[in-house]
Amino acid sequence: MDATDLLVDAVERIRELMHQHGDLDTAVTQRQPAKGSNSIGWLLWHTARVQDAQVAPLIGEPQLWVAEDFARRLGFDPDENDTGYAHTVAQAAAVLIDDLSVLLEYHDAVTGRTIEWLRSCEDADLDRVIDPRFDPPVTVGVRLVSIVADSLEHLGQAGYVRGLLGAPPPG
Repeated sequence: MDATDLLVDAVERIRELMHQHGDLDTAVTQRQPAKGSNSIGWLLWHTARVQDAQVAPLIGEPQLWVAEDFARRLGFDPDENDTGYAHTVAQAAAVLIDDLSVLLEYHDAVTGRTIEWLRSCEDADLDRVIDPRFDPPVTVGVRLVSIVADSLEHLGQAGYVRGLLGAPPPG
């Protein structure tokens, strides 16, 4: 198995974990387990936004958030820079997902595009430097591992919050 196959597997697992929360109702996805904490909706939204916002420039295409009108469909401004990074408590609380099926559709579109692109990559493509400001410089492969790590962290948090809120386990 080569590195791109491993990344495809990781991205597919992220999609599976996202869909485990597809049965939740709006009240559960919007509820913060404690004041100032992130809701499941925010965690799922951020997971989708991070992958879209970070993969789009790698492949030279616009973010699906705007290009495929997912921002509007989910009730957000089409701001490509709004991914949840550096959100204030108020901004995070304002991420209210009313239709989880649209969020999952968005994530599926992002995941599909990511996988299609990864399958066209050679291992050497992962060594391309995309941010030389760091030591060592950030490569495509390092960025993809960061996306996977961030996604798994937030999906684990979503599962934990789900339990705190008394929602039935996924499955």
